[in-house]
Parts: sequence; structure tokens; C-alpha cells
Amino acid sequence: MTAQVSSQASGPIEAVAHEVLVEVRNHVGHLTLNRPAGLNALTLGMVRSLQQQLDTWALDPQIRAVVLRGAGDKAFCAGGDIRSLYDSHKQGDSLHQDFFVEEYALDLTIHHYRKPILALMDGFVLGGGMGLVQGADLRVVTERSRLGMPEVAIGYFPDVGGSYFLPRIPGELGIYLGVSGVQIRAADALYCGLADWYLESDKLDRFDERLDRLEWHDTPLKDLQGLLAKLGMQQLPAPPLADLRPAVDHFFALADVPSMVEQLRLVTVANSHEWALKTADLLETRSPLAMAVTLEMLRRGRLLSLEDCFALELHLDRQWFDRGDLIEGVRALLIDKDKNPRWNPPTLEALDKRHVASFFDGFDDHGN
Repeated sequence: MTAQVSSQASGPIEAVAHEVLVEVRNHVGHLTLNRPAGLNALTLGMVRSLQQQLDTWALDPQIRAVVLRGAGDKAFCAGGDIRSLYDSHKQGDSLHQDFFVEEYALDLTIHHYRKPILALMDGFVLGGGMGLVQGADLRVVTERSRLGMPEVAIGYFPDVGGSYFLPRIPGELGIYLGVSGVQIRAADALYCGLADWYLESDKLDRFDERLDRLEWHDTPLKDLQGLLAKLGMQQLPAPPLADLRPAVDHFFALADVPSMVEQLRLVTVANSHEWALKTADLLETRSPLAMAVTLEMLRRGRLLSLEDCFALELHLDRQWFDRGDLIEGVRALLIDKDKNPRWNPPTLEALDKRHVASFFDGFDDHGN
């Protein structure tokens, strides 16, 4: 979902035209998320607009490929408009329920789309933004890219397919990213397989110019790959996660989050000591329940199909507004802004394994 919030109230569906810009140039459908003041956070209306346009272009033989981007230079998409979902729950209506059903359907559409989709992941790509891009055929990062699934910071869990793409990152890196909610930059995104290409942001205009003149052949995906290759793969610094990988693989394979924190605080090896303490401190600020459910969800997700992962996330969603920590997290960080969430339970030590397991009751490996 998100750890960001739009500064604008979401308008009626009919007013969404300006929030998703639609353009066709040289047989390419361009979709631009256009809420830069809110870091292009997704509303339900935007989800519906994107779905409708993708469905239309899927049947249009003139459209060879689709490009997704965000307006402005700060974010592709920093997630869903969590404030509107909070208000929906408080008011007792169904917007927050409809949002997840339709958002996940849109993400699945992108995963299965029969025409190549290229996502320009410039700036923040968080929560719901990751849901939009991880199903794309070509995921392009820049030096401004900041990728993450920071949901545990607001008492939620990494959804939008996070239960599928995070545990499929090599080793325990995806478990680390999901349980801690840390953000990564371009080099780590490529290392983790969460991005495919790197392009400096000052070359984005040149990319568009060449895309407008691209000569299409029988394989549009190869045509797009050739265009990206001609713009050059600049040399990036070594990914920080490569050096941390042995430590991450050890600590985030432990049985549960309390064990992770306990063992991280015992690290004395010089090159891991600072990271270990910083990570332990970070985990202790997150929702204990959200981290515990996230860990179980990601480990289950390793064995599930893409569709079943989305079904599992929806199963958790239907309980989370009433039984999880999301409402308190949004209150503390976005409503009252006291930044002092009263998590339930308040500490990792107070976690009840039976309570964590109860969120998965009624769900089997077929998503029922």
C-alpha cells in the first residue's frame, strides 16, 4: 500500500482525468500519474482510470507498448492515498475495501499484460507504486530512485504483490526489506532484481525523443530493450546490500522477529556492528504485529503462485483495519502527527504467536 499520503483530498471518479494523463505517440500509450504535490499517491479513481485505459489498449492493434511514469521529479508513486482509506474506515463506508480489490486487480493486469510495459521509476517508488512497476516488463531506475515497501512503519504489511516479489529476491534480502521497511537506491534495486535498467534522469527526455522516432518491428519488447541499450548502462557504485548479504541472510532467516532483534544486538564484528545496531533500533520502532504477520506472509508467499499471493494479501486486508495496527499508525504519523504510535502489542516480547497465526485462519494454499 503506502507510507505516504496525498496532500489533496481525492475527488469523484469523474474528476480523475487530470490525475492520470493519457497520451498516444508513435504507437506507444503513455500513462502519467499526475498528483505531484502528493507524490503521485494512488486514489481509487486513478486505479480505475489506469485499469480502463490498459483494457482499452490491450485490444487496440495500433498500440505496441505502454509507458508508465509519474509527474514531477520527486516520485513515480509513493503509494496509495492512505488518508482517504483511513477516513473511509472511520466513516463506515466501503472505499477502503473497494480500493484493495481493484488495486490488486490492476497490478495483476500489469503482470499478465500481453504488450510490453515500461515503467520509469524516477524518484520514490513505494508501496502501491511498487505494485504498479513490479509486473512491468522493463523497470528503469535513475539516480533519484528510492524503492521500498515501508508499510510496517504505519502498522501495515507489504501488499500489492509484495508477498510474491519480496521472498523471490535471492537469500533473505526480500525478508529484510519487507520486515524492516528500509528503502533502497538504484544499485541495490538492480542487485535485488527489482529493476532491470539504469538511466540517468537527465537522459529521460532523450529517451522520450528516441521513443517517438522508434521504428517498430515484430517484437516490441526487443525494440524497447535496444533503445535502452543505445542510451547506455552507466557504471553504478557497488550495491551496499552485496556486502551486507551474509549478515542479512543469517539474521533474517531466524525463527521470528524477537530473535532477530536479540541476535542483532549481540553482533560485535566490526564491519557489521553498526548496521546490526541500526537495524535492531529500526525494528523496535515498527509495529510488532505488522512485522510478525509480514514475516509469516512472506515465508508463505515463497510457496504460492502470484494469484494466491494476492488472495492471501486480500485475506489479511479484510481483517487488518479492525484487528491490525494500521489505524493507530496512520493516526500517529499522519493525523495527530505525534509520531508516537501505541502499537498493540506494544513490544516484540508481548507478541502472541497464536494471535499472529490467527490472521491466516481460513486461508489455504488455493487462496480460499
